[in-house]
Amino acid sequence: MSLTPEQQAEIDELRSSPTPTLRVVSDGIEKHLYKAIPVLDHGFVRVIDYMGDDAAICQAARVSYGKGTKSVQNDEGLIRYLMRHWHSTPFEMCEIKLHVKLPVFVARQWIRHRTANVNEYSARYSILDREFYIPAPEHINAQSVVNNQGRGEVLSPEQTAQVLEVLKADSARCYDNYQNMIDEDGIGLARELARMNLPANIYTQWYWKVDLHNLLHFLRLRADAHAQYEIRVYADAICQVVADWAPAAYKAFEDYRMGAVTMSAQMMVALRLMLKGEEVTAESTGMSAREWREFQDMIS
Repeated sequence: MSLTPEQQAEIDELRSSPTPTLRVVSDGIEKHLYKAIPVLDHGFVRVIDYMGDDAAICQAARVSYGKGTKSVQNDEGLIRYLMRHWHSTPFEMCEIKLHVKLPVFVARQWIRHRTANVNEYSARYSILDREFYIPAPEHINAQSVVNNQGRGEVLSPEQTAQVLEVLKADSARCYDNYQNMIDEDGIGLARELARMNLPANIYTQWYWKVDLHNLLHFLRLRADAHAQYEIRVYADAICQVVADWAPAAYKAFEDYRMGAVTMSAQMMVALRLMLKGEEVTAESTGMSAREWREFQDMIS
């Protein structure tokens, strides 16, 4: 992980000067404030600010739904009820602002979640650092033969070495050309033009602010075992933070989202027939081969 001296100085200063507040404070997330959680080879995630906690979710729910929540006797039970029945607005009462350093190709995946506020480091005004994501050998895989957007088996040591050599050489060459183009003693090209030559594995940074409801949706997709490894490790790091920030909400999220499955009507029919001891096939239920395979994974 690479923090600049200026960033580390900022973290040290902020953590050494706590200020009293009358607003809700989550002790769990306070320990994460400003600290950088390492991700990949040069990346990190750090909490800049937050609002609300488990209690804020319950407070909002009781205002919103009034008598409808009186049968729920405690905050944890209420949160689990809200999560189980797909209520969203109470979870939107909590927000978090993260500082993330990540490769550009991961950022392009991440930004597809359009329910957050983002401010990214601008290569129009500033010069990007000479830092590139180079995967570890165990994460260099062949194309999957069953999933067009996934990875298959790890490449052989010889192939892996070849890939690493290409990645390192191309990254260095692109940055050398970038530096020469923007150098006043070189070409003197505008930074906004020179950046187009940089590879997608160079690191960028942004501030990302999102409410808890939309953050959990992001985590449900990106912390899933099927997500691309390079974004999944960021999601895993954020999961650590959320588990400390709003533990009851995160536990409900684990139980009703991450640890649960969603079945189609055809799947439910097939499951009921199987429980009755009847033989069921993909053809008899009208499922496609892929859906049948997913169904088998769910019940195995």
